[in-house]
Amino acid sequence: MSAKAAKQSGEALVLGVPSKGRLQEATIAYFERAGLKITKRGGARDYRGQIAGLDGVDVAFLSASEIASELAAGTVHIGVTGMDLVHEKLPDPDGQTITITPLGFGHADVVVAVPDSWIDVRTMDDLEDVAAGFRAVHKRPMRLATKYVRLARRHFRQHGVVDYQIVESLGATEGAPASGAADLIVDITTTGATLTANHLRVLDGDDGTILRSQASLVASRQANWTDSARSHLRAILSRIASQDRAASIYEVRVVIADQAKTARQAADAFDCSAPFGAVAGQGQLVLHVARAQVWELVSFLEERGAGTVTVGELTYVSDPAAEQFSGVLQALSAG
Repeated sequence: MSAKAAKQSGEALVLGVPSKGRLQEATIAYFERAGLKITKRGGARDYRGQIAGLDGVDVAFLSASEIASELAAGTVHIGVTGMDLVHEKLPDPDGQTITITPLGFGHADVVVAVPDSWIDVRTMDDLEDVAAGFRAVHKRPMRLATKYVRLARRHFRQHGVVDYQIVESLGATEGAPASGAADLIVDITTTGATLTANHLRVLDGDDGTILRSQASLVASRQANWTDSARSHLRAILSRIASQDRAASIYEVRVVIADQAKTARQAADAFDCSAPFGAVAGQGQLVLHVARAQVWELVSFLEERGAGTVTVGELTYVSDPAAEQFSGVLQALSAG
């Protein structure tokens, strides 16, 4: 079943996954860490897939750009794509989508970059001053090369820069000023090395950085959110939340007198929890604590007469009462 057919029939929740490269590899690894194994149905070249154990989820392998467009159209319920594409492709990103969670990879910034030779141009105000005189000197407006037309126009409008001409870039945008095709650019960058190699410099601060992007899990407000689709989404988000919680804490086990008192004192001092309760008397106490505070907690317990203290990493911590994604599920609930 295709992504479009699955959506129209309401039989499946459609998940858009990048179809190739490092973004696909990182996405599949992210889901697998959460216990969600994505496989292709017909082998490596198939563009349809599934999640093991979740029969009601149809995986569509698409380019990151296509995923943004399909989220807008509602033919994909949730998908992994860059926030730069969401904000460039969609006229109303917040009205058409909900960002569920950033995924921690695919980092890049959409920036305004000018030639190094423009030594007096450091801010958008400086650029406005240049634009005012550019037409008089060169008999034409400044030319801005970019693939990010919507983002560029919005940013320039917000800063009052209006006298320029956009040249849509079909190739390597950073080479446009050197070739004479443009005077400055708006482009995406990760390290800035390519800009430097082309003798370009990003404007200072927020003037130069239009958007800080990364790969994110995004939901479509336009999709057909049946009870079944929301149920499958809840199952996916529950596993992601369980993995996220486990990654942020350590489990500390200790045999100590007066468990209840120790648990209360530890909770006050370190904001940790005793997920299985605590009963006064001799016995084992289990605590969950933020990783940054684990050794302070160990010292705290030793000072109170603890014997052996064990510290362990966790794979998943499932908590039905947790509300990490409750807002997303509520926003996608039936009208």
